Amino acid sequence: MARFTRAGAVVGALTLAASLALTGCGDEQKKPEFVGGTSADASAAPDSAAPSTSGEPSAPSGPSLTLNPADGTKNKPVSTEISAKLPSGGKVSAVTLSAASGGTVEGKLRADGSAWVPSAPLKWGTKYTATVTASGPDGTSSQGTSTFTTMAKPKSMIGSGLYLFDDKSYGVAMPVVTEFHPGIPKKDRAAVQKRMFVKTDPPQPGAWHWVDNGTQAYYRAPEYWKPGTTLTVRIALAGVPLSNGKYGDMDRKASAKIGRSLVMKVDNATKKMSVYENGALTRTIPVSLGKRSTPSSSGTLVVMEKKEATVFDTRDDPDPANRYVTDIQFAQRLTWGGEYIHAAPWSEHVQGRQNVSHGCVNVSMTNAKWLFEKTRIGDPITIKGTERRIAAGNGWTAWSLSWSEFIKGSALPVPKGGSGPAL
Repeated sequence: MARFTRAGAVVGALTLAASLALTGCGDEQKKPEFVGGTSADASAAPDSAAPSTSGEPSAPSGPSLTLNPADGTKNKPVSTEISAKLPSGGKVSAVTLSAASGGTVEGKLRADGSAWVPSAPLKWGTKYTATVTASGPDGTSSQGTSTFTTMAKPKSMIGSGLYLFDDKSYGVAMPVVTEFHPGIPKKDRAAVQKRMFVKTDPPQPGAWHWVDNGTQAYYRAPEYWKPGTTLTVRIALAGVPLSNGKYGDMDRKASAKIGRSLVMKVDNATKKMSVYENGALTRTIPVSLGKRSTPSSSGTLVVMEKKEATVFDTRDDPDPANRYVTDIQFAQRLTWGGEYIHAAPWSEHVQGRQNVSHGCVNVSMTNAKWLFEKTRIGDPITIKGTERRIAAGNGWTAWSLSWSEFIKGSALPVPKGGSGPAL
């Protein structure tokens, strides 16, 4: 099994300084170690902010509201949302949530009107009063008030992460990648997914997809993101109760940009890579892919990490023929299992004609340097015609599924064409 020797993760989470213990071509590797972050920690969430409502309340004239949480409720999670019902139906038009210590909590109504969501986690062990105004179908206005208390901070929490940095620019195939340790139980995924908010500007529909063991979820659109898109993400996990007795650890937020379009396509039949920038073919590069015993994976992969110089160490590979320690330049990670694009001066004489690698995409030193200087995290590479298909979850494999296959991994129903923002 090969490993990069290095410290820290380049791809990183939003302060998910996950140790992506880097591997060499063709070896298997566990998922990155999981660490904490600094984003909107529930224990530090403010309870005083400028008031936020969804409309100006009018004098109540209709029937009383049934509020959730009900008045006097104790031990509510800090992820609590505010909702209300009218006997004859209706919609919430305004919510004010105040902490007993003073100040008003900001928040937004869900797009479907089902609840009002605080913009940051509530504080542990704190009393709040919610005042809700709703409009009935007959035009009357109703108002209700509820005072509730949040629970004490629990001892058992999961770890979580978000693979985005604020103010960074990514490739057009960059999925929103969330990480959970341990994985989210299947019965809890719908509730957790409801707390994962993505907004795109310009607007583009999207959907979530969970890997089988619940350790990661990906968000993407039906097609690659439009260049120039802003992704605004909030993974509002703090205090979310799970069926295994654990709670979400914190909220994580990031706002990132999608840059120009750069797409790489590799065909095993020709053993060439075609590089397209903003739709135009800019270079054709001879490649050597994985030999038959250690084939490269076919599918659409995403550049997850870049390292200008490193070492591949495969001395723990079970097959003695695949053990080596080699200096590598211009390495770009494509899978957790150890497949990369990288410079391979030792195979330049067969690049474009023969596959001799351990699963990586070998290119010349000149082409590797040129490509390394062009690419960004999130740029896609589609490889076709090899002896094996990419395994789901072996890297950021969101784009290796068709849209119809991808949405099957959502824990919530997905409208045709994808969902808009939940808030």
